[in-house]
Amino acid sequence: MNVKKVVTLAAVALLLFLLITQPDQSAEAVKTGLGWLRQGAESIITFVRGLFG
Repeated sequence: MNVKKVVTLAAVALLLFLLITQPDQSAEAVKTGLGWLRQGAESIITFVRGLFG
């Protein structure tokens, strides 16, 4: 079996395990990650507006 497939399957299995056994912490982790993405996007938008504004 390909190493990439094994690693991918292991990551998916771990993710499912965490979602099932710790749903509250998993939801909080997703919220935190989305918050970081949002802040990053806002920073990029501010930078681009500063260039062209």
